[in-house]
Amino acid sequence: MAEEAKWYVVHTYSGYENKVATNLETIVENRKLQDWIKEIRVPTETVVEIKDNKKREVERKIFPGYVLVKMVMTDDSWYVVRNTRGCTGFVGPNGKPIPLTEAEVAALGVEKREIEVNYKAGDTVRIIDGPLENFSGVVDEVDLEKNKVRVTISMFGRETPVELELDQAELLE
Repeated sequence: MAEEAKWYVVHTYSGYENKVATNLETIVENRKLQDWIKEIRVPTETVVEIKDNKKREVERKIFPGYVLVKMVMTDDSWYVVRNTRGCTGFVGPNGKPIPLTEAEVAALGVEKREIEVNYKAGDTVRIIDGPLENFSGVVDEVDLEKNKVRVTISMFGRETPVELELDQAELLE
């Protein structure tokens, strides 16, 4: 394989995102196209909804009408995706597929990046990114699953807990 798989955005009929993803996965499996079409995602987020004074967690689509596909772009792979039932085409000028940039993929949180953490609860860290940059504090909790770290910093003479991404803090030597 000469080319590398990249993420593309596929436009679908609204409400058909999961159906398109399922159909595409079935086609990939049946035609043994795993080398060309690597991954299919419908980006969702979990939101807490309050209805009739009851809280419940609901999974909501971040981009209704769109499916993300990681694939090697060839005429054949384009044809398979483009002719999947419920799919209206690729996102790009004149329907010509344009891959997402690394920055866009990272911003969407589509691919999980492994972050090595060299600090643990009780360690002193310095915040290296965000509005609290250059503040230092003590790590309360590290949550590798959610990519979060809770740090207590001293702000205006008060202890304030803040939640950060794992890569927003570094161990203070």
